[in-house]
Amino acid sequence: MITQIQGLHHITSLAADANRNNRFFTDALGLRRVKKTVNFDEPSVYHLYYGDEIGTPGSVMTYFPFPHAARGTAGTGEVGEIQFAVAPGALEFWADRLAAMGATEPTLDTTFGQRRLRFIGPDGDALALIERPNDARPVWTGGGVPAESAVHGFAGARLRLKDDGATTELLAFMGYERAEREDQVTRFVMPDGNGADTIDVEVLPSVDASRQGAGSVHHIAFAVPDRAAQAEVRQALLDTGYQVTPVIDRDYFWAIYFRTPGGVLFEIATNEPGFDRDEDTAHLGEALKLPERYEPYRDRIESRLEPIAD
Repeated sequence: MITQIQGLHHITSLAADANRNNRFFTDALGLRRVKKTVNFDEPSVYHLYYGDEIGTPGSVMTYFPFPHAARGTAGTGEVGEIQFAVAPGALEFWADRLAAMGATEPTLDTTFGQRRLRFIGPDGDALALIERPNDARPVWTGGGVPAESAVHGFAGARLRLKDDGATTELLAFMGYERAEREDQVTRFVMPDGNGADTIDVEVLPSVDASRQGAGSVHHIAFAVPDRAAQAEVRQALLDTGYQVTPVIDRDYFWAIYFRTPGGVLFEIATNEPGFDRDEDTAHLGEALKLPERYEPYRDRIESRLEPIAD
């Protein structure tokens, strides 16, 4: 069994408009934009990162906003809900705020004994705020949300699958423990995790496969402390038969990727070096940062990117 994984590192989704995406996550959700860079495989598209003050692993939501991208279709084989943690008693504040700021379908319910506010983001993103007691992770209040209601980072995520057998075996191999079952959803928890430590698996055998587009999750990343731990995880996955990419330098973390039996793209990302490697903490996310190989083309790249209004 793998023992190095600490919980979630980040979740990356697709969007159709960079400015609309930026406004929603910084103005509506009150997160901090901690990095403005480009898709390393398609530098004509931004890669925007939102999180707490320093982009702590387990707090970071990221987006590839492909201009005018068609909206995705929800289904199986995907991350079907992204869950953020807030303090008990905060959901009424958020229900009013999100309704006033354009989020659609805010709905209060309870899941696994926790109050939840489900809502739809600007591209049809399936998002939720979940009340979690005793979450000691620091919050970012620079976005105008009071500390008692602010987001602490991820609580976890929900996978939507046609069949859960092989994926639940994978999660157990990754160190997650089966905790509870509620209807067709099984909750897995990372013991002594980083706070972003739950994965829910929902089984929907009669639902068609998802079609990726704006509002879809591209991949979900799990955190390991450093490159040594990542190398151990990679070898363990290879030994178990998974097809794992070589280690890829993403400037702010090192990444490996593999496709799960249920169709979801998993990433294992290092906590090092972090988002302050090329910007002072006070100014994270302000300047456009490019990987070294793209610096000679900065003028051309910037001319093709729509300016983001801050």
